[in-house]
This record gives sequence, structure tokens and C-alpha cells, in this order.
Amino acid sequence: MLMTKLKSKEEIFSLTAGSFFLIHCHGCKEVGFPEADVAVLEKELEEAGKIAGVLTTDYLCNPTQLRLRLKNCMPVIAESDAVLVFSCGVGVQTVSEFLEDVPVYAACDTVALPGFQGVTPLEYDCGQCGECYLNLTGGICPITACSKSLVNGPCGGTKDGRCEVCPDMECGWERIIQRLKEQGRLDVLRCPTQIHDFNTDEATKTCKES
Repeated sequence: MLMTKLKSKEEIFSLTAGSFFLIHCHGCKEVGFPEADVAVLEKELEEAGKIAGVLTTDYLCNPTQLRLRLKNCMPVIAESDAVLVFSCGVGVQTVSEFLEDVPVYAACDTVALPGFQGVTPLEYDCGQCGECYLNLTGGICPITACSKSLVNGPCGGTKDGRCEVCPDMECGWERIIQRLKEQGRLDVLRCPTQIHDFNTDEATKTCKES
């Protein structure tokens, strides 16, 4: 089981001075969504004039279905300053793969809970770390896209864009840097990334309490 928790209002409002295109995922029954909190936030975004359009769909991690759903929304997305996704980390990464030229932001953090974790047919995954980095890394998760789960940039072993641990794998941080460069957002990497707080991990909390 997974649970998404909404990021703070202040963080979300700070992501862009312009408008958002909102994408809601209501598909996977293994994921708990904070729907009441999302409704409050969406109302505040609307009152602030920051919503250009909204898409609600099932299973964002289904690329074939997502491609069809996004097709009719592209004119509105093109007029938006950013896309804000309400889903687990896999959904955000799926959207960012389709919209490489547009800033795609995660509205939620994803926390792992005991039980079935769900299944995705995609090559990328969500580390369920409870402290999502996707907003700083162009919608590519450094924890799952990097063999070493580095969150502060590439290691010294990457060569020709390949991972030193698994040469058949692209360096996750090379992908992150190239995408941010294409979006003209390399400056976000100047923001020092905080050391991961493992207190956000529900399994860690359970071990400490037991």
C-alpha cells in the first residue's frame, strides 16, 4: 500500500508565478490519495487564478492511455507555465516523459505502507521516500534512476553518459541535467539538496517504535 501526502501550500505556490495545468490520478487502489486536502488546495489555486486547465484520469502509469488523454489537452498545456501532478512518483515521471519541454511538478510526496505495493509496467519506479525530489530534478527520480541513489549530483564514475555500476544503464543524473538544460532550468540545481530524512519512512518509524 502507498499513501500520497500533499506538499505544503507554500511550496506548491512557489513552483511558478504563472499558471498550472493540473493532472489528477484516481486509478490505483493500492494508493491512498488526500482528496479532501487536494480539493481545498485546488480551490485556493483557482481563486488565485493559477489554474489553466484540469485533467482527471485513471492510471497515469499507463503510457498508452496517458498519450491519448493528453492529446486533447496539449493546446491548454502549451499555454500553461507548468504542469502540477497529483499522484504517486511513478505517475509524475510518466507525465514528465511525455512533456519533456514543460516543467512537470509533483504536488505530493509518496510514503510506503505495509501491504501490496502495486505493479507498474514501466522501467522507472518510485522510491516512496516520503520526500520527493522530482521538483528539483526535472521529473526524473534520482533515487531510482541512479544505481547509488545519489541526490546531490552524479558520481565520478559515470562515463559517456553511462552508469559505472551497470554500463547498460543511462546515468540518471546525466538524464536529469540534460532535461533541465532543455527546459532552461539548470539553475534549480544551485539549490542545496537536503540530506534525506529517513524519519519520513513509515517502515523506519515502525522499527523505532517497536
